[in-house]
Amino acid sequence: MDMESLTIFCAVASELSVTQAAARLGRAPSSVTTRIQQLEADIGAELFVRTNKRMALTAAGERFLEYAQRLLALAEEARHVVTGGREGGTLRVGSMESTAASRLPALLAAYHARHPATHLALSTGPSRPLIEQVRTGLLDCAFVALPPSFGGGALEELGLASTAVWREELCLLLPASEGQVRSAMDVRTRSLAAFPQGCTYRGIAEEVLGVAGSTQWQVQEMSSYHTMIACVAAGACVTLLPASVLWLSDAPATLTTLPAGEIDTVLVWRAGFDVPAFQHLLAQVGEAAP
Repeated sequence: MDMESLTIFCAVASELSVTQAAARLGRAPSSVTTRIQQLEADIGAELFVRTNKRMALTAAGERFLEYAQRLLALAEEARHVVTGGREGGTLRVGSMESTAASRLPALLAAYHARHPATHLALSTGPSRPLIEQVRTGLLDCAFVALPPSFGGGALEELGLASTAVWREELCLLLPASEGQVRSAMDVRTRSLAAFPQGCTYRGIAEEVLGVAGSTQWQVQEMSSYHTMIACVAAGACVTLLPASVLWLSDAPATLTTLPAGEIDTVLVWRAGFDVPAFQHLLAQVGEAAP
């Protein structure tokens, strides 16, 4: 179970094709197949299901993938730390979609200009899954909005540290037909466009609109704010989003907005994570915070 075998396994797991993984790695397909077979023999379990030249991860392969990614990341982190940052390394950053769109472009561009040797790997998702990925080591840090259930000390109990970076003004976006509405409880539309469960903003929207326990409300799960805004413009639903995201969109001026409070965007990381690439980001964040 050496680093090269883990790298090959992760490439095949990503491509689900020996041929494509071999091309990506610059290796012969036969050598990739051999290394996968050797890895499976070493572990004592099949990692892939092979049927009609198609591949899929087995249940064991899916579990092993997480460990393989963490082992490779730990090896790269070790090289980065012992060289004092001379080896640029990879910094795996998680973010909410809204923050990635409205806040991170300038921050990450400035970071790259100062530390071009460090590779920034950005992934997006709802806050709760991002927090869990930081806790388990799949991510080095993440920009999230803490759910109300994360009271004082909740992050510390998970072994995480945090710092508030930006204060976001939240707003409800309503169809043009709701132009006379002045309160969230007066909204007549009964469909909410939101990210999947685990999104803090979705939880806030459900609380503000009284969705929980109501048989009238429907929640339409979507994967982007562009889609949510389009559905609101079509009169099909309402949504909640940061004002900073709304300002970047081309939402029709006829749509109605209602204030829905404020919330901090927080950077979270594992306590004691003293890696140069991350410390550089933390310093950059300190400059960006108001």
